[in-house]
Amino acid sequence: MYGLTGYKPDEYFMRLALNEAHKAFDMGEVPIGAVLVMHEKIITRAHNQVELLKDSTAHAEILALTAAYNVLGAKYLPDATLYITLEPCLMCCGAMYWSKLGRIVYGAADEKNGYKKYTVQNPFHPKTEIIQGTLAEECAMLMKDFFRLRR
Repeated sequence: MYGLTGYKPDEYFMRLALNEAHKAFDMGEVPIGAVLVMHEKIITRAHNQVELLKDSTAHAEILALTAAYNVLGAKYLPDATLYITLEPCLMCCGAMYWSKLGRIVYGAADEKNGYKKYTVQNPFHPKTEIIQGTLAEECAMLMKDFFRLRR
């Protein structure tokens, strides 16, 4: 099914997460973006701010979740989908586990720091649906461009 934008909903929201990742890129942050959606309505958007905040936990996913809890006044998000441009790390998986997200959709795999490197078990809540590889090439290319510029 395609929406008004001509994109499938997961692709549409992942493109918005990519926009967030580009903001991080422009700020000199590792370019990862996240968008949290409920009932096809954007609740929060975030991008990495580790360098800006001098906080190693200021990952896009954590910032998006924290903002959503504040906006919604809830500690669980079973009706929400979190779109992330890169496979989450274990820290972010823990936060997502406790949020009880309905769905997690991510783009590129992260062989160096992604959760799959460290566990063969599903680190997410048992009711959470995981979709991987949405716009993976575009998400991966942004990461490659970022690190190529820093070498």
